[in-house]
Amino acid sequence: MAILRKLARPLLASVFVTGGFQVLRHPRAVAPAAAPVALPVASRIPLLPEDPEQLARISGAVQTGAGVLLTLGRLPRLSAFALAATLVPTTLAGHRYWTVEDPQERARQRVHFYKNLSLLGGLLIAVADTHGKPSLARRSRRAVADGRRSARSARRAVDAAAARSAGRARAAAHTVATRLPTG
Repeated sequence: MAILRKLARPLLASVFVTGGFQVLRHPRAVAPAAAPVALPVASRIPLLPEDPEQLARISGAVQTGAGVLLTLGRLPRLSAFALAATLVPTTLAGHRYWTVEDPQERARQRVHFYKNLSLLGGLLIAVADTHGKPSLARRSRRAVADGRRSARSARRAVDAAAARSAGRARAAAHTVATRLPTG
């Protein structure tokens, strides 16, 4: 499975690295198409600029950077999530096939739209891929259970030591009491 991941990640990331790099180099080419989706997104997220060209450049930078990270296997789940987050508005902005009148162009945009949906599915699988290791949530639950088990064990050990100590004290008191002269 590790070999499959090493092969699949660069294949999945390649479209984002090349596409993101193109958008970084030529953001003006995609800004008009991005505006109908990018501006409503930017209005809801205060940190984002409201310039479609800047938003396209940010999306291109995220896609390039996250694509390279995914290719290298560095932070693969976070990279896949970042790519998925940029893919949704990119798809909605760039491949609105339902608004196209020309049948050939509509068919071409539909293919791209569903291709991007397929890419989104692959990215979501990559987001969920834990490399065969338990998830963070499962490891956290396991750590809590182990901690509780250790606390119970420690409590039992303390109780047992206290009982032994009390038993020794009673035995010592009995020994002293038997050795004392009776009056």
